[in-house]
Amino acid sequence: MIASGNALPLPAYGVVCDIEVQGHPPIKQRARRVPLRYLQKLYELLKGLLNSGLIAFLDSPWASPIVIVLKQKGKDIRLHIDYKRVNTVTAIMQYAMPLVDDLLTELGHYLSFCSLDAASGFWSVMMPLRDRKISAFVCALGHFEWFRMPFGLKNVPMIYQRMIDNALWGFVQPKGGWKR
Repeated sequence: MIASGNALPLPAYGVVCDIEVQGHPPIKQRARRVPLRYLQKLYELLKGLLNSGLIAFLDSPWASPIVIVLKQKGKDIRLHIDYKRVNTVTAIMQYAMPLVDDLLTELGHYLSFCSLDAASGFWSVMMPLRDRKISAFVCALGHFEWFRMPFGLKNVPMIYQRMIDNALWGFVQPKGGWKR
């Protein structure tokens, strides 16, 4: 989370999160109960997201409930949004995700490789106005919209992978370059 030392990534140029719901009427669900012992932690989490500009208060016809999940130590919480119903009406994006097995099999043919840790990388993708409303979430402390791409939406991994593939285009080639 932003409060734990990660900086908010700069917005990616020319990349947006498009949620195509195919004209489906808005889905507005009620907030789920949050145990009182986690309400202060939820407040702090939301305050950090608000202060960093990732979310804002909103009254949208769309609303997905949050789910509080305990982190490993059991003291801190993680915010999950239940986009199950939104994802069922979202058209699947056509983008071929690389297969991990294919990447590992071909690893020996490359001169060098690196592993990128893109903490909060999804947050580098902006949300258009229409999609902010669709990705809205609701909890005991209010109704919010995302300015940056949240986790949990159906096409988010493909949008992010396409952005990374485009950014690395031209840098990825086997030993000795491409055969002509």
